[in-house]
Amino acid sequence: MAASELYTKYARVWIPDPEEVWKSAELLKDYKPGDKVLQLRLEEGKDLEYCLDPKTKELPPLRNPDILVGENDLTALSYLHEPAVLHNLKVRFIDSKLIYTYCGIVLVAINPYEQLPIYGEDIINAYSGQNMGDMDPHIFAVAEEAYKQMARDERNQSIIVSGESGAGKTVSAKYAMRYFATVSGSASEANVEEKVLASNPIMESIGNAKTTRNDNSSRFGKYIEIGFDKRYRIIGANMRTYLLEKSRVVFQAEEERNYHIFYQLCASAALPEFKTLRLGNADYFHYTKQGGSPVIDGVDDAKEMVNTRQACTLLGISDSYQMGIFRILAGILHLGNVEFAYRDSDSCTIPPKHDPLTIFCDLMGVEYEEMAHWLCHRKLATATETYIKPISKLHAINARDALAKHIYANLFNWIVDHVNKALHSTVKQHSFIGVLDIYGFETFEINSFEQFCINYANEKLQQQFNMHVFKLEQEEYMKEQIPWTLIDFYDNQPCINLIEAKMGILDLLDEECKMPKGSDDTWAQKLYNTHLNKCALFEKPRLSNKAFIIKHFADKVEYQCEGFLEKNKDTVYEEQIKVLKSSKKFKLLPELFQDEEKVLSPTSATPSGRVPLSRTTVKPAKARPGQTSKEHKKTVGHQFRNSLHLLMETLNATTPHYVRCIKPNDFKFPFTFDEKRAVQQLRACGVLETIRISAAGFPSRWTYQEFFSRYRVLMKQRDVLGDRKQTCKNVLEKLILDKDKYQFGKTKIFFRAGQVAYLEKIRADKLRAACIRIQKTIRGWLMRRKYVRMRKAAITIQRYVRGYQARCYAKFLRRTRAAITIQKFHRMYVVRKRYQCMRDATIALQALLRGYMARNKYQMMLREHKSIIIQKHVRGWLARVHYHRTLKAIVYLQCCYRRMMAKRELKKLKIEARSVERYKKLHIGLENKIMQLQRKIDEQNKEYKSLLEKLNSLEITYSTETERLRSDVERLRMSEEEAKNATNRVLSLQEEIAKLRKELHQTQSEKKTIEEWADKYKHETEQLVSELKDQNTLLKTEKEELNRRIHDQAKEITEAMEKKLVEETKQLELDLNDERLRYQNLLNEFSRLEERYDDLKDEMNLMASIPKPGHKRTDSTHSSNESEYTFSSEITEAEDLPLRMEQEPSEKKAPLDMSLFLKLQKRVTELEQEKQSLQDELDRKEEQALRAKAKEEERPPIRGAELEYESLKRQELESENKKLKNELNELQKALTETRSPEVTAPGAPAYRVLLDQLTSVSEELEVRKEEVLILRSQLVSQKEAIQPKDTMTDSTILLEDVQKMKDKGEIAQAYIGLKETNRLLESQLQSQKKSHENELESLRGEIQSLKEENNRQQQLLAQNLQLPPEARIEASLQHEITRLTNENLFYEELYADDPKKYQSYRISLYKRMIDLMEQLEKQDKTVRKLKKQLKVFAKKIGELEVGQMENISPGQIIDEPIRPVNIPRKEKDFQGMLEYKKEDEQKLVKNLILELKPRGVAVNLIPGLPAYILFMCVRHADYLNDDQKVRSLLTSTINGIKKVLKKRGDDFETVSFWLSNTCRFLHCLKQYSGEEGFMKHNTPRQNEHCLTNFDLAEYRQVLSDLAIQIYQQLVRVLENILQPMIVSGMLEHETIQGVSGVKPTGLRKRTSSIADEGTYTLDSIIRQLNSFHSVMCQHGMDPELIKQVVKQMFYIIGAVTLNNLLLRKDMCSWSKGMQIRYNVSQLEEWLRDKNLMNSGAKETLEPLIQAAQLLQVKKKTDEDAEAICSMCNALTTAQIVKVLNLYTPVNEFEERVLVSFIRTIQLRLRDRKDSPQLLMDAKHIFPVTFPFNPSSLALETIQIPASLGLGFISRV
Repeated sequence: MAASELYTKYARVWIPDPEEVWKSAELLKDYKPGDKVLQLRLEEGKDLEYCLDPKTKELPPLRNPDILVGENDLTALSYLHEPAVLHNLKVRFIDSKLIYTYCGIVLVAINPYEQLPIYGEDIINAYSGQNMGDMDPHIFAVAEEAYKQMARDERNQSIIVSGESGAGKTVSAKYAMRYFATVSGSASEANVEEKVLASNPIMESIGNAKTTRNDNSSRFGKYIEIGFDKRYRIIGANMRTYLLEKSRVVFQAEEERNYHIFYQLCASAALPEFKTLRLGNADYFHYTKQGGSPVIDGVDDAKEMVNTRQACTLLGISDSYQMGIFRILAGILHLGNVEFAYRDSDSCTIPPKHDPLTIFCDLMGVEYEEMAHWLCHRKLATATETYIKPISKLHAINARDALAKHIYANLFNWIVDHVNKALHSTVKQHSFIGVLDIYGFETFEINSFEQFCINYANEKLQQQFNMHVFKLEQEEYMKEQIPWTLIDFYDNQPCINLIEAKMGILDLLDEECKMPKGSDDTWAQKLYNTHLNKCALFEKPRLSNKAFIIKHFADKVEYQCEGFLEKNKDTVYEEQIKVLKSSKKFKLLPELFQDEEKVLSPTSATPSGRVPLSRTTVKPAKARPGQTSKEHKKTVGHQFRNSLHLLMETLNATTPHYVRCIKPNDFKFPFTFDEKRAVQQLRACGVLETIRISAAGFPSRWTYQEFFSRYRVLMKQRDVLGDRKQTCKNVLEKLILDKDKYQFGKTKIFFRAGQVAYLEKIRADKLRAACIRIQKTIRGWLMRRKYVRMRKAAITIQRYVRGYQARCYAKFLRRTRAAITIQKFHRMYVVRKRYQCMRDATIALQALLRGYMARNKYQMMLREHKSIIIQKHVRGWLARVHYHRTLKAIVYLQCCYRRMMAKRELKKLKIEARSVERYKKLHIGLENKIMQLQRKIDEQNKEYKSLLEKLNSLEITYSTETERLRSDVERLRMSEEEAKNATNRVLSLQEEIAKLRKELHQTQSEKKTIEEWADKYKHETEQLVSELKDQNTLLKTEKEELNRRIHDQAKEITEAMEKKLVEETKQLELDLNDERLRYQNLLNEFSRLEERYDDLKDEMNLMASIPKPGHKRTDSTHSSNESEYTFSSEITEAEDLPLRMEQEPSEKKAPLDMSLFLKLQKRVTELEQEKQSLQDELDRKEEQALRAKAKEEERPPIRGAELEYESLKRQELESENKKLKNELNELQKALTETRSPEVTAPGAPAYRVLLDQLTSVSEELEVRKEEVLILRSQLVSQKEAIQPKDTMTDSTILLEDVQKMKDKGEIAQAYIGLKETNRLLESQLQSQKKSHENELESLRGEIQSLKEENNRQQQLLAQNLQLPPEARIEASLQHEITRLTNENLFYEELYADDPKKYQSYRISLYKRMIDLMEQLEKQDKTVRKLKKQLKVFAKKIGELEVGQMENISPGQIIDEPIRPVNIPRKEKDFQGMLEYKKEDEQKLVKNLILELKPRGVAVNLIPGLPAYILFMCVRHADYLNDDQKVRSLLTSTINGIKKVLKKRGDDFETVSFWLSNTCRFLHCLKQYSGEEGFMKHNTPRQNEHCLTNFDLAEYRQVLSDLAIQIYQQLVRVLENILQPMIVSGMLEHETIQGVSGVKPTGLRKRTSSIADEGTYTLDSIIRQLNSFHSVMCQHGMDPELIKQVVKQMFYIIGAVTLNNLLLRKDMCSWSKGMQIRYNVSQLEEWLRDKNLMNSGAKETLEPLIQAAQLLQVKKKTDEDAEAICSMCNALTTAQIVKVLNLYTPVNEFEERVLVSFIRTIQLRLRDRKDSPQLLMDAKHIFPVTFPFNPSSLALETIQIPASLGLGFISRV
């Protein structure tokens, strides 16, 4: 297909732009041949007409498809050109935060100016062993490729790191060296890399300086060769340096600095050791102040000086040499301050006693006059004589600067030599990897000799690079059998010839330097005459005659000729050097000017291409002018050319690897990309040239399988053949008609540039058309479904509507008929109602009329009757009114008086109510108060009722009296006629009646007043009751509210406590797991050290296995057949070694239980330290007491204030006596509580120790008593000393007090007070003495009881000795059990009420038990020694008896008494024990452990049979009470298992088998230990089989540790098996075929995702998991342990998969997320099939599951960001951001993740506290536990198969 055909509408192109270099645009219409203008639209929407070049008609470069943007390898791009490269790097750097990118064989590294977490050891492990194309680009990938090729091809390697200053060259080289040190496996030799890194501070201080572009710019090049031995471990290193910028020593440009070391010296001038250097501020010296920028922001020069000195010390530079170096550097600074004065135009002079020169001479140890003379003069030698000529001031200054530069250059070389000596190794070097850290192409505004040399070196390196790339291309074509056509690439040999050929620039420069009057101007003219218009690469500037231009491969560079000759000659006057050499006071200075050793010929490399280490120790290839007159002829350019040739020969003899460092911006902003600067560097470093070479041929290369997988959619079914190669050929012939656009290789298809993009376009069009067809079909189907649903819904609606209408019509008819009926009945009702109304109205009117008439008649009669009644009542009322008035007056008086009293009472009540106590009483007893008030109201009601009764009685009395008076009046009236004379009496009676009436009225008024008052009081009382009720209700409400709050608070507190408890429980579980993990890691490390120890021991045995004449004695210090551990349930026998070595020289030493021995030894040390500290404390207390006692004796007893001190002293003595008493009680308790009969037996060591301590306590008590007596005597003396004034001593204080007491009474009173005080103290002392005597009596009683106990024990011992052995043991045990039981009961009763005392008593008892056990161990050791001696003597006696028995007749032998033999009774039933002989132990271990085949046992026999057999043997040894046999068998078993695992530790079946049996053996020891916790599930028969004599708890711990080690080894085995399968099966293999196509990959081919033969798939992983599970089940492994193993396996799978996903950009796509989720679902299905879902294995895959979901979820809006943050809780922030950055669309339909979205995610996750580590720790092993799993198998039923070869053991 023609290239012009791709320029169609919507095609995107790149057009040049002055700001962005290249800008993207889109075609608005198709391009047709002949068009001069392209209609374009920029990305910002602006339309543009782009004019084509009328001469070249060159179209703008096309833009790659979006799916190719951001590729790992630039050669994978379909269109290879500058804008594509620039855009790809920018997208990776800015959007994806990826700083590394491949460009063919070159690694492009962009400096991020930010620390990135991609250089940890986990990243190194991830890249180790991987192919270069399988992982994302990285400096570690390049280092791994170099290391792998060195080991595979047996050829030296080189890594060439180049770039501008500040691009990160040094850091990249440092990371490469770190990688080599980590992966080389030489842990002991890895300090070589540390030494190289330690040299960095030195080299940076003397070789780095601040420039305008970089604060730490390397001003020299270096090549570091890292040497390896035959096992490819680092053994040494060597460093060569190139082209130090010496001119910087004497001159610095604006905003630049000199070398760092000068400023470090000035910053440290105040140090004492630097006083002699007479340094000052950096602004004082001429050589450090020219740049005007002596300080670097963020850099502390004084601190850097400390680092430099420490690095010098690390590399072996002594302090004296360091001070020598600093003296030379200080001398250079002072030399720069030397000033010259004009004498005349041709001569100059130095002022006398010039301070800078004086200091310089003092530091250098030379004569002042001599140095001053030769700084102003020079020597001219002719054929006949020598002249001394003065020089001008300018020449003198130049000579001074040349001397300073020369001294510094020689010092630099001397330091480099010493660094190389420190890095040198004496081991023979097999191969090396060189790391070249060299300056890149440089071009500045003013370019001088240094830039010329740098660019010359880059020309040579670029030529070597071009040839290497060309060679690789040729090899690839020849390998694939592609017709080779010569590729036209840029050859910079003409430029190199221009510089270095005969009559080249360097030759002319050297020739001009030899001329007496040569100058820069004459040299420039020679250049113009020689090369101008003759060489196309050489040009002359238009406006300058002192400059020239060279067309380098990267750019044109204009060089200024000024200074070229001076820098090339580097002239130093020989007389000045001789003056420095003559220094005798300063030894280091002459060393700098010694002649250099001869450099070996570059052609002395070995034939194999490896450069021997001897050649790598070449001196740094530097210019050293000023050594001898001959060497002065070698100019700087000549020496640099030679060193460059040597470097090129070294690089040509190695396989190069290229790292090009790019500086993204000049301001050091993190992740900021400046396109102009980047393009400039890309052009200069050769990346674009690589692209151009690749694009000239067939840059895109696909394997046939990858092409078929990717472009299967373009094929029809009939095109697919069985032969993939033929299928691809047929398809390509149809798709691409021009056969020159592709070539078919042996395994690959080669495409020209742009063809892959064309194929991608066809593929995208096909997929788009397929998508449109699918959309069309789906939309038609959806519309048809919608139509059918609508039609069906319409019919249903019609049916329901018609039915509704019919029902409505029927309802209308029914309602019409009902309405007529209702109308009929309603009319009838209305008529009837009207008639009834009329009739009822008529009857009502009649009734009303008749009633009215009757009522009127009745009213008339009633009025007459009422009139009579009114008259009667009025008359009675008049009488009553008089009575009520009288009664009212009386009541009123009573009310007034009662009101007055009530007011007083009310006032009192108000005062009482206002008081706080009243309120408290009301609040406290509110209900009682209410009851009292209620009771008071009831009493008042009763009083009111009594008053009412009295009132009624008065009324009755009054009415009777009134009736009586009326009767009298009537009688008087009747007798009036008879007694007219009694008128006065009647009047009096009338007056009395009036009075009575008045009283009656008063009584009535009083009654009314009382009633009103009662009503008022009742109302007030009711109001008060209601108020009290309200208050009561309020208080109840408050009470309920408080109760509710208390309840809520209690609930909250309970919930908080529960939550806190749960959290603490979780934290404790985490701490437990961490502790268990640490312990198991320590076990793992211990196992590793143990294996290493065994290996070293085997090597030593092999070295010592050379036979020697004479007696060969077995080493008794170790045994090769036994482990370094042995275990004892009672004691260690370390102290028996000397005796055993004396008695049994030919026997092997019993293995020592090192772990138990170390634990006990540590405990003994701690106890001894504690004992020593207590003893020191006691001594200190005693010393204090003695000092206090001495002071008391010396102090005159005259002061009354001392009595208080004596009282305090007495109290202290009392406390100490109490303490002694407590210690005595604790000792007594410890004695009585001890379980062991040997400890409490009379005469036992512990018993004697206790008695001794008791005696010492008694003595201490006596001492205290004496101190009390002394104190008492002192008090008595003080009492006697207090006498009248004339008898008192001359105490000034007391005299003053007495003088103040002028009154004799006061003195007497004081004296009486002192007497009473003394008497009180004396009584206290008497009571103290009495208490001490009582305590002494009790102690004596206790001693007497102990003596009685001692006697009783002795009697018991005597009785026991008379009994037979069996009865003796039984009786002693019975007695001991009885005694211990009584003691326990006694102390339990004693401390029953105080658990704390009982606990403290137990703790003190345990502490004492430890001390007693130590004494017991020592005693037992002594007893064993004596027993062994006794055995030796018995053996000798036996030999003597044998000798005597030979002379005795058989008859005599028969008459001798026969020793009784215990014949065991034959058991009918087996006891579950196995008996074997001691000598068969090794045979048992050999047959049952060492030579046992796990597969046969697992298939044919019961699981765990070896463990059961071993335990049954242990049971028999326990039954025999043979501790040696138990110890030996268990030790041999453990050692045998270790040997098997060491021999066959890489076999999963073996490791699984012995893990299962070790756990079963451990469970048996627990199940039959006799402990209640392990006997719950046992049968009665199993309980009978428990161990009876030995407690094997310590061995259980040892077996548990062994099981942990086996488990860790099992994990390592399965990890090694699974590791190669995981990435291929989980990531690369397409389980769901066709979901993701293969993208173009470029030169660095990744592993194919297509399942070829030999590749692993998910099925391979599942088959392996099934194999693991079936093996573990066959071996009878505990189910819980199987779950832990499965959990560990799934963790490894998830971690390795996720780590590779995070390091592979090509795997981060939507389709790959689907593949991963499908694979994880298959693993979960496997867990369900095996019933392992509750094992926790699924949770370990959660990070991988979330990463897969993250690849598939939508990633656009803020809601998506929130969903991602809540979903990915198992991933760290770094992992989430990394996945989003790596997300890459595979098809055009997918979209990239926007940078803004990633920033949103980071903002949302900034508060999350998680690990900053990117990768998961794939080596992490979960802590393992072994839950107790008892066996239901009866031991007596176990049969031993004959196949095991254990016929020598028998069942018991």
